Amino acid sequence: MPTSIITTDDLREFKMELLAELKTLFTKQNSGTLKRYLKSSEVMDLLQISPGTLQNLRINGTLPYTKVGGIIYYDVQEIQRVMDENRVKHNFDL
Repeated sequence: MPTSIITTDDLREFKMELLAELKTLFTKQNSGTLKRYLKSSEVMDLLQISPGTLQNLRINGTLPYTKVGGIIYYDVQEIQRVMDENRVKHNFDL
């Protein structure tokens, strides 16, 4: 398996892409086009996580959910709260 080296330029590019995506999401949320409740598949797409990871977040109480008729829903505001609470801050600039 070939080894990949990640440079600071790669990290800067990733940061800019991530910020652009977040800006798009927040713009959609503020304009009211983003839904208040998301299904499991939508949360997995949004957070880029597997079904097992989402299940673990439910089981350990990290991510609150509501179950209605066998369908699990997640509040977008709760997802944002969990993301904010688990933010990791580093003391270096990219």
